[in-house]
Amino acid sequence: MTSPETIIAGTTTAPAHLRRIVLTGFMGAGKSTIGRLLAARLNWDFLDLDAHLEARTRTTIPELFATHGEAHFRRLESTALASALAHPLTVLALGGGTPESITNRLLLEQTPATLTIFLDAPFPTLFDRCVLQDLGSAQEARPVLSDPVAAEARFNHRHPLYRRLAAITIPTAEQTPSESVDALLLALTQLKHTRP
Repeated sequence: MTSPETIIAGTTTAPAHLRRIVLTGFMGAGKSTIGRLLAARLNWDFLDLDAHLEARTRTTIPELFATHGEAHFRRLESTALASALAHPLTVLALGGGTPESITNRLLLEQTPATLTIFLDAPFPTLFDRCVLQDLGSAQEARPVLSDPVAAEARFNHRHPLYRRLAAITIPTAEQTPSESVDALLLALTQLKHTRP
């Protein structure tokens, strides 16, 4: 049996039955950062669903929202998710709202060899992370953060969906991204050894 020290010290392998790992959670949970680190440790590809959608539509997500509205964006997101789930040996970071759609939840639950992991943290932690990221970024501040009460209501609505969808939950509030990856790899190793 592989020891936790071996998992933490170097690269590891995912359970043989897995072909993709999907990271879900609210904005600021670390899906893209942890996803890139995890993919590197597994020697897999990393794919950010929002970036994949933008590449497919040749436009940005804010432009899609402004031009066509959220309903149209969500339909495009579902087709992008179906496309992304065809990629083997991939760590996929979802957008924070992706699990709200029943179509997307069914795609995630019914795609063989796919494991969904919820990166969890309390709303105040996530809000502070996002504000700090936006302050340190050349990009425009996230519009959803302009109303913290509405943002928290959105978080409270999505939180049970993230939990229900995930096979593994990793708390990220008190961990660095590297520590979260170590915890995630350890959980994968335990999953590998408990699978019949």
